[in-house]
Amino acid sequence: MAITSVATFMAALDNLVVTTALPSIGKDLGGRLADLEWTVNAYTLTFAVLLMFGAALGDRFGRRRLFIGGLAVFTAASAAAALAPGIDALIAARAVQGVGAAVMMPLALTLLTAAVPAERRGMALGIFSAVTGLAVASGPLVGGSLTEHIAWEWIFWLNVPIGLALIPLARLRLRESHAPGARLDVPGTLLVSTGLFGIVYALVSTGSHGWTSGRVLAGLISGSAVLAGFVLYELQTERPMLPMRLFRERAFSGINAASLLMFLGMFGSIFLLSQFLQIVLGYSPTEAGLRMLPWTGMPLLVAPVAGYLSDRIGGRPVVATGLALQALGLGVFALALEPDMSYAAQLPGLILSGIGMALYFAPAASLVMGSVRTSEQGIASGANNGLREIGGTLGVAILASVFSSQGGFESPQAAVDGLTPALWIGAGVVGLATVAALLIPSRGATAVHEKAVREEAVHD
Repeated sequence: MAITSVATFMAALDNLVVTTALPSIGKDLGGRLADLEWTVNAYTLTFAVLLMFGAALGDRFGRRRLFIGGLAVFTAASAAAALAPGIDALIAARAVQGVGAAVMMPLALTLLTAAVPAERRGMALGIFSAVTGLAVASGPLVGGSLTEHIAWEWIFWLNVPIGLALIPLARLRLRESHAPGARLDVPGTLLVSTGLFGIVYALVSTGSHGWTSGRVLAGLISGSAVLAGFVLYELQTERPMLPMRLFRERAFSGINAASLLMFLGMFGSIFLLSQFLQIVLGYSPTEAGLRMLPWTGMPLLVAPVAGYLSDRIGGRPVVATGLALQALGLGVFALALEPDMSYAAQLPGLILSGIGMALYFAPAASLVMGSVRTSEQGIASGANNGLREIGGTLGVAILASVFSSQGGFESPQAAVDGLTPALWIGAGVVGLATVAALLIPSRGATAVHEKAVREEAVHD
């Protein structure tokens, strides 16, 4: 659990760790605003596009072997990013970082699931997911603190000693595993990777080009068309990369829909709120991150308890309660928004959102892994991580567009005017995630389904 959690923390942290360091990077390396944005987008793009491919490689050639390979690529690319002499070299290194993260992140969850007995899996995956959630939420704090007190290069240097320590530990302490009879679905891999590339590239381009630009519309339309082709191909091929029958199961489709919507609402809200605290309320990056700890740090306190509850009463009520509290927290924050908002007024929304996020993260991974056969857990992890990543990218694009259309950072009141509807949309989307979570079968129905899955796997 320690090895897989730390590796996943690094990969998830690097999603947003650069955001608060962009002014310093631009001062040292130069480049236009669009170039600086691509230091974030290059990582997001390769990470989201290659998650399912990374999981498929692990199933075929060995999960531990590919996990170590992905960790090595990520570590080397982190050093290259820290040593980058110019903005183009930094963008290239960030893209390679995303490749390494896309391989190691889904395999980390599969390796942990295989290593933990079923009766303790909820607690273990709860802690693992809490670490992942903490990394996603604390990226701006870590990036801002290192930039403010040391130098922006240390955002990337931080990964290097950790990665070098984890590689031999992973080789010594993790057991190798494969998916029985796995083989690479080359046409399916090319289709899903191309389709995801088109959609994610379009989404990360909305900030600089707008939703109606030819680049964005072409990416969304062509990417969606290729993904439709991927679905048709997977329905017809004998050995599909992602069996479409998985989405006929309420447990798998429900938790994946909830995950996509949760990340859409949460990721976009955190992205805007971290800027509101700094630009409007005047906090430094470190101060803003510390004040968001009731939200971002809550998983460390609540997730182990939530994991225990999911073992006892099932994951559906815990996930649904968490998502409802997350939506309520965003709504409470939206109601309290003012240009001179006090920290006391922020706390109720932050605490509710933090408890909700922790309750979601703890059993979500367990629900994903428990909804499929053991041999399909790798690709299920890749699919879930990919949908979450697309949800986060979509959330930043949509909520930032709402913010810009209704207000802006020209004045404190304009910021409130833009942020209020964005947060309400975020709350509504997470509310829809609650509905999706309620579609997941109850614990008794899930147990019957898992028994049927085991019997079908034995028969195969």
